[in-house]
Amino acid sequence: MRPAAGEVLHFSEDPAIDRFEPHVAPTSRQSEPYVWAVGHDRCPDYWFPRACPRAMAWTGPRTSEHDALRILGAGCGTRVHAVEYAWLKAIMDVRLYAYRLPAGTFEPIGDPPHAMVSTVPVTPLGPPEQVGDLFELHEEAGIQLRVLDNLWPFWNEVTASTLEFSGIRMRNARR
Repeated sequence: MRPAAGEVLHFSEDPAIDRFEPHVAPTSRQSEPYVWAVGHDRCPDYWFPRACPRAMAWTGPRTSEHDALRILGAGCGTRVHAVEYAWLKAIMDVRLYAYRLPAGTFEPIGDPPHAMVSTVPVTPLGPPEQVGDLFELHEEAGIQLRVLDNLWPFWNEVTASTLEFSGIRMRNARR
């Protein structure tokens, strides 16, 4: 599930959004109201239930071979997403939808950019599409999906490495 040219995607468990209004998300570090979406490369970050904690790592231009082998593993591709066992049923059962939005009013945010934001209301290009099997999406994209009892030891290794990374909803991970 990726955007076509001229589009960005917004993933949601709500299939009835007619218009996206800029708002300050409760989890946002930003104080300005935005409509949030993602481009092609960051879509896999959202192939999860909204509240699911996930630790993600991938190779980048600064990644050492040692870190790639140590964290991703030999023959395991260039990207890994880690979740906790407690979230497997939710990942299997969630009904996730993707809204296709016109990219025209969106600008990248973050350094490096991790999302796209718009400061004006946005109407979807059509009805939302059900995303489907999240495990299948990971397999088709060549993304290793790792299941752990606790994300924190993995996260600590990733954030101290030369890999690029993102952690979403980590506050929901086991302590």
